[in-house]
Amino acid sequence: MMFWVLYLVVVGGSAQTIQRNVPDASVDQTRLARIDTVIKGYIDKGWVNGVVTLVIHDGHVVQYKGYGYSDREAHKAMRPDDLFRMASQTKAIVSVGLMRLWEQGKFYLDEPIADILPAFRHSVVLDKFNEADSSYTTVPAKREITFRDLLTHTSGIDYPLIGTPSMKAIYAKAQIPAGLGVIDYDLRERMEAMAKLPLVHQPGEKWTYGLNVDLIGCLIEVMTGMSLEDYLQTTIFRPLGMKDTYFNVPADRAGRLTVVYTEDSLQHVVRWTKEKTTIDPNYPLAHKRYFSGGAGLTSTAWDYAIFLQMMLNGGRYNGIQILAPRTVQLMRSGQLSFLFNGMDNFGLGFEITSEYSAARGVRNVGTFSWGGYFGTTGWADPKAKLVCLVMTQQNPNSHADMEGRVEQAIYQSFVK
Repeated sequence: MMFWVLYLVVVGGSAQTIQRNVPDASVDQTRLARIDTVIKGYIDKGWVNGVVTLVIHDGHVVQYKGYGYSDREAHKAMRPDDLFRMASQTKAIVSVGLMRLWEQGKFYLDEPIADILPAFRHSVVLDKFNEADSSYTTVPAKREITFRDLLTHTSGIDYPLIGTPSMKAIYAKAQIPAGLGVIDYDLRERMEAMAKLPLVHQPGEKWTYGLNVDLIGCLIEVMTGMSLEDYLQTTIFRPLGMKDTYFNVPADRAGRLTVVYTEDSLQHVVRWTKEKTTIDPNYPLAHKRYFSGGAGLTSTAWDYAIFLQMMLNGGRYNGIQILAPRTVQLMRSGQLSFLFNGMDNFGLGFEITSEYSAARGVRNVGTFSWGGYFGTTGWADPKAKLVCLVMTQQNPNSHADMEGRVEQAIYQSFVK
């Protein structure tokens, strides 16, 4: 059985565009081939069906390779330009979209979001919760939710489906969608419905992964008068040449959409179906008007590499200035006075590798990153001039440690 994996590593800082077919003397090709060994090992054991990886050093492509299948049952080989459901990797792109409006003076970071969406004025915080009927009591929030709170996931907004048990129940009762696979809700109406519900903690008090960036998408729509889809296409995707990034994947690209897999009770990898998981795996192909800023985009390794390279370049790519260098520096700087996961800080839309984390792994201090629900992950390492993407389509994945092993193989391949 044949499998393809595509892995992406981009190293950059001074490079303006990603270049192909440029020899890189800093890479030991024998060591680089260890990436193949790692990935093929997981494929041969049936732990993953397909992966996409790409390696770019100082803006030069070092490796761009596919392994495995995009569709195992059809024996369809994975191609480097196949489309992946990016899920939460959408968040960083939408955060950049918001910061473009910050540069225009549309808001300041510590401004209450209620200045734009009045429904979020006078928020309340969950006090007591009754599991029997999902009723609850609240206490007043000590302050308003700010734009910075949303960008750093410290607002107190939780997540449907994957959040705390109490807030999952409260959101379910109020029909607040998680964003992933949502087609036909009205974004503003649902966000304003969420505004009536309690926060899980006081704003700024803790880090809680939640619908913050879906709300950012709504704020963008209100401030610009454009749909989030049109706004991102106009201000980010077209200027950067990201030709394969969509909320609504065109019909002529449907054949490049990879299949999603999950696991059965014995941890065997099986095809994802709506009946098993409630989320229709074909949602990227369905015409939608609910543009989830936290989970809605489909893209390729190459397109996302362009985005990360732009951030590594200080906001510039191919002669186009998307953000000012100082804005990028803010986004890539830890905003919290604590390590949100016990290891790393969090910037404006990205996880930021801390000194503690860098001392325990291969990523350098200041690496900025995030991943997606279906097994995609990406990071940019300014010190090493690296941007790395590892793309799979599987959740859950009992052998998700593959990404860490591939990461080790990437860094050890650079010997100069």
